[in-house]
Amino acid sequence: MSSIMVSTLNELSQLKQSGFGQPEPRHGLNLLYWFAHDYIHVSNGDIVPKFKPQNGDFGFHKYQNRIEDDDHIVPIQNLPYYEVGNLNARGADKLPDYVRANHSSRKPDSNKDRIIVRRDTDGSFNRVYVTEHSDPKRFDSSRTYRVSQGLLKIIKNMSREDYLSSTRVDHFRFTPQNHYETAPDNNSWCTIL
Repeated sequence: MSSIMVSTLNELSQLKQSGFGQPEPRHGLNLLYWFAHDYIHVSNGDIVPKFKPQNGDFGFHKYQNRIEDDDHIVPIQNLPYYEVGNLNARGADKLPDYVRANHSSRKPDSNKDRIIVRRDTDGSFNRVYVTEHSDPKRFDSSRTYRVSQGLLKIIKNMSREDYLSSTRVDHFRFTPQNHYETAPDNNSWCTIL
């Protein structure tokens, strides 16, 4: 069995560089904002959920951390893991509209991102991870990151607009006419001269 090497995201710039939740229609950045802003309290060195993930609120369900090709995406522990972010899961309709806004069965990337938490014996979360599906059944271990308590605090103290403008990557492409184009939020293309 291989050992788990998961990078930790400590700053907004690291979250941005990771590419998690990007580009639209992916929902990961909004999911992480909701989680940090509305689902948890961070105090006295603990990440405390406002709700019990084992109750299934917001689409939380147990994450099995199964062996997939002899590789786990998070460390094996005798503590339960839970995941959230499947917009088709029972209870996910309780997530805010801004998390679910771009979800469509015609856009598989719109339901690709997840948050995985490890629940300690006292009910707090001692680890928070973000990840994405590499295919409909598997998560991508190379795109799995631990989110530090410090980064969760930073996100919690920001407006959603400031958070998104600090973490979204501008997606550029080169055209044969030697113009660069960028995709603004409305998903139309414009030429930058």
